[in-house]
Amino acid sequence: METLKVGMIGAGSMANAVHYPSLSEFKDVTIEAICDLDRKRLGETADKYGIEKRYQDYREMVDQNHLDAIYIVMPPHHLYDLVIYNLKKGLNVFMEKPPGVSLEQTRNMALMAKRNDCLTMVAFNRRYIPLMRRVKSIVEERGPIIQCMATFFKNIPEIEHPYYQGAVDILTCDAIHAVDTLRWMAGEVKGVKSSVRNIYADYENSFNALIEFEGGCVGFLVTNWVVGKRVHTFEMHAKGISAFMDPNEKAVIYSDNKEEGLIIRADETAGSSEFAKYYGYYAENRHFIDCIKECRQPETNLEDAVKTMELIEDIKCGRI
Repeated sequence: METLKVGMIGAGSMANAVHYPSLSEFKDVTIEAICDLDRKRLGETADKYGIEKRYQDYREMVDQNHLDAIYIVMPPHHLYDLVIYNLKKGLNVFMEKPPGVSLEQTRNMALMAKRNDCLTMVAFNRRYIPLMRRVKSIVEERGPIIQCMATFFKNIPEIEHPYYQGAVDILTCDAIHAVDTLRWMAGEVKGVKSSVRNIYADYENSFNALIEFEGGCVGFLVTNWVVGKRVHTFEMHAKGISAFMDPNEKAVIYSDNKEEGLIIRADETAGSSEFAKYYGYYAENRHFIDCIKECRQPETNLEDAVKTMELIEDIKCGRI
């Protein structure tokens, strides 16, 4: 079995929660080197996963090692220069979402990847949640999805902007998960009408949209960052069937006017109660590694991410 050598840029909480644990389980992956500016985080993560090669300068790590791929798990406003540097080196790149802070950045990264024949992946993990994929396949057995919804609610009462002191807006930084999943469920976008508001805050924190897709599906985005608690759900509807999903717990599927719904649990579908596995992080990492070995672009590559960022801009601009 071919073993891929991976370099990791970033040893923060997100990387340690889902990416290092996932990669460490893959028998065909070696975490060859690690880089982080924080010495303490660098040392603790490297010790935990037995990584000998440790750097505080990502350029030194890339230049001194033969790597098959690089992971860049950084805040969005720090991504661009690192991604461009590694793409120019011809490396396959995995990055956390969002892919930069703007559509322009994402387009330019996608162009650089194409120019240098690199495989790329943006970590839109909701697409890889085992429960979501199973439910989508069940619904689409009845025909195409004709209506879908993504909701994302949070309670962020702080006066200060919740994402890096305002370096990136809420829709782009976090609610993008709901936006990208709508595209995954429904296809290419035809038109958008939206309501964007700032509620009890000096920054925009509620994004709601009606989206018409080219295949005839209608999608609804419903988000608000000042309500009761974090609730993140999805709906898919096709002829004679409706699915309601909370990917943290379960899906309920109703069909043909039957009172009783089919209940599918997230942990049972994933075969694990580990968060990284039932919430799609393990599967997205596996997908990236398999794509490198098979020399094919991942599903959520940078060119596809451009389309999600275009929809983000449409929601911001397509106000009622």
